[in-house]
Amino acid sequence: MPGMNQSAARRVTVTDTPRTDVLIVGSGIMGAVVARLLREADPALDITMVDGGTAIGETPGLHLHDLDDPVLWSRYNRRVATGIQGMYTGAEVVREVAGSLTDLRPGMFHALAFGEDAEAMPATALAWNAGGMGVHWTAATPWPAGDEVFDFGDPDRWAADLDTARRVLAVTPSAIGPTEVGRMVLDVLRRRFDGVGPGDRRPQPMPMAVTATASGPMPRTAPGTIFPAIAAGGDPGFTLTTGTLATTLLVCGGRVAGARLRRVADGAERELLANAVVVCADVLRTPQLLFASGIRPAALGRYLNEHAFITARVLLDLDRYGLGLGSLPLPRPGEFSTDALWLPRNGAAQPFHGQVMNRTYVDEGGQALAHSVGLALYVPVESRPENRLVFSETRTDLAGMPRITVEFGYSDADRALIGRALDEVRSIAEEFGSFDPATERALLPPGSSLHQTGTVRAGPADDGTSVCDPDGRVWGFDNLYVAGNGVIPTAMAANVTLTGAVTAVRAARAVAERHAAPAAHREEA
Repeated sequence: MPGMNQSAARRVTVTDTPRTDVLIVGSGIMGAVVARLLREADPALDITMVDGGTAIGETPGLHLHDLDDPVLWSRYNRRVATGIQGMYTGAEVVREVAGSLTDLRPGMFHALAFGEDAEAMPATALAWNAGGMGVHWTAATPWPAGDEVFDFGDPDRWAADLDTARRVLAVTPSAIGPTEVGRMVLDVLRRRFDGVGPGDRRPQPMPMAVTATASGPMPRTAPGTIFPAIAAGGDPGFTLTTGTLATTLLVCGGRVAGARLRRVADGAERELLANAVVVCADVLRTPQLLFASGIRPAALGRYLNEHAFITARVLLDLDRYGLGLGSLPLPRPGEFSTDALWLPRNGAAQPFHGQVMNRTYVDEGGQALAHSVGLALYVPVESRPENRLVFSETRTDLAGMPRITVEFGYSDADRALIGRALDEVRSIAEEFGSFDPATERALLPPGSSLHQTGTVRAGPADDGTSVCDPDGRVWGFDNLYVAGNGVIPTAMAANVTLTGAVTAVRAARAVAERHAAPAAHREEA
């Protein structure tokens, strides 16, 4: 069978082992989207979801921004206020490997701390908790355009799937701002960039997966809001099992019959059979599970990609803009920024994605002290097969899975574009105030955005350059699907979650259509 290491595959026969209609590996946003759309398609479908991590707080799948626990809420908001996703794991890259999985409290951990050889992308992190990265993310949901789009020759289907992804993520076009000061910032950006792209790609408020409210904090979309049964139960056909790793997919010819599961707390193992399996673990652990199962197409782990991340912050020169402290917008209770704005990528003329997070600093009495414009530019990086994950045949990581070595670097073209972006962010910042690039601008280490893509990439043909078809079905398998950011085959500049959700939409539709087909046309395990 193409792409299959037969000697490593575990073969199974039909037994009295428990069975489910669909097994979803991973309880993050992508798994939640798959579960939600499967349930919409078939109210009677039996769905099982497994995740190695456990809940942060009392309820799985709720965003940390929305927890009632003041300690957890404060910890999260201190980190997210930086605007740097990699800060979710703390201020410093942790290189010491933890003692064991049971020593880890639920949260974000660097891949290095999991025992992976990730020095080439040192800020890369894994979510070790129910809900995955979906309980941590900033909820920014810009949409892709141009070379970021992978419609495989069907733009109408792409547009429909993107709309479905927006719906299930509850995307709000203008979630945070613009305030009056935010409009001034947009005016500056529009003066610089208007005309380089279509009207719907001009500088604008950042679309975000939040629920708008009249006052106070705005709830973020998370796995437990996308598919409420994750957080609240109440769906008799859905089972969420946390603290349980899927360690091997059970291969039976050109199908997977289910998975071998291992409980983290005590190492107890069992098997679960399934009519279809959707792996939504993440960009590292999805290909890792396929490799561990002997499913090893040539492109597995290759084409690892992540846009370069340049961050800057400049204090707004109030005199230059004729502003007084009293005219500055005050932070909304429960929100760290006063404006979340977007500079869309527009081809070669404007190849960078800009995320602008502004905030007013206040004293202990709540009076404004200053206003900063936070500038982040994401620089697209070429998709190359030599940027990859290499899985060990003999060594294991903290979870007992094949140890991952990350091989990643920038091409000459990447470095040239990064240099252009460093100049661009300095020029933009100087529009707003006095700016010192040595202290107020940085090119962050690879992995810092947590926006990795490509390691189980989709493609139109089984030609060795992709792992799955456009619907996420793994080549050579009838009932195995992958979904999430790893499926994205293009070089992304924008935040990747909305685009990744398109792959979950497609996988869910394919699984639902397969399940709805007459039984005579479905080969059961």
